[in-house]
Amino acid sequence: MPKPLIALDWGTTRARAFLISDKGEVLQRRVADQGIQSISAGGYPAAFEALAGDFRRAAPDAAIVLAGMVGSRNGWIEAPYVACPAAPQDLAAAAITAELDARTTATILPGLSCDDGAFDVMRGEETLIVGLGLADGIACLPGTHSKWAEVKDGRIVRFASFMTGEVYGLLRNNSILGRLAQEPQAGDADEGAARGRAGARRAGGLLNSAFAARTEVLAGRMPGGAVGPYLSALLVGQEILGAEALFGGHSQVHLVADGALAESYGGELAAAGREVRLVTPEDAFVAGVKRLAAGLQA
Repeated sequence: MPKPLIALDWGTTRARAFLISDKGEVLQRRVADQGIQSISAGGYPAAFEALAGDFRRAAPDAAIVLAGMVGSRNGWIEAPYVACPAAPQDLAAAAITAELDARTTATILPGLSCDDGAFDVMRGEETLIVGLGLADGIACLPGTHSKWAEVKDGRIVRFASFMTGEVYGLLRNNSILGRLAQEPQAGDADEGAARGRAGARRAGGLLNSAFAARTEVLAGRMPGGAVGPYLSALLVGQEILGAEALFGGHSQVHLVADGALAESYGGELAAAGREVRLVTPEDAFVAGVKRLAAGLQA
């Protein structure tokens, strides 16, 4: 019989906790700025109590499953990476347990590794990819370090990371390119995005096109308010081109995003001629952790 489930997507800076009924419905959810970087050694049982102790009291028989950076070497207990290709049952089989107290254990899901010419890793995103339920397809998970993954026959066969979000922050806020930047005014975002999209496909590549974020403003050909949108579209466009070079030009991309990232990546993918299937990170996580929890109980 299915059991209730307490699931945490426990990242570096933030944790998301869910109480899920035995029928698979999300009964309660909580988001807190209590990621692993804020927890000292030995502090995870107390942190779990602060995050989801009331969930456990509401459902004392619930299984407890933790995903994300909580299983990294900087987290609670390291759950070794599972090498690609990997099916959901491989991830479930490699999960480890941690003791919350003398009577209660939590299951920590492993991360995923890939050696496709360059070694790569993910923690947390694999649960979202499982939640898509793909037999075959390409998934894009934007973020500070975006992930693209290829699924064949229900297995994640390979993936690649792109430092798009982090590089945007560095260029926009900590480089010469941001010195002429201003807050976008009416029309600036559209202009910057169109220019960045074109720049992503120019022959000179990223390092050449990035400098235009400064020189186009100096020449009076682009407003300062378009600098941020230009850089965003340029970097996302370069990411899409890089993913296409690695995985081929798939006509459909499963995009796991919401808010500004869903708008940005959805727009750039559509401009590149891709059909976008959008799923929110919460929906993907809940579906994925339910599927992996079922594998743990099997």
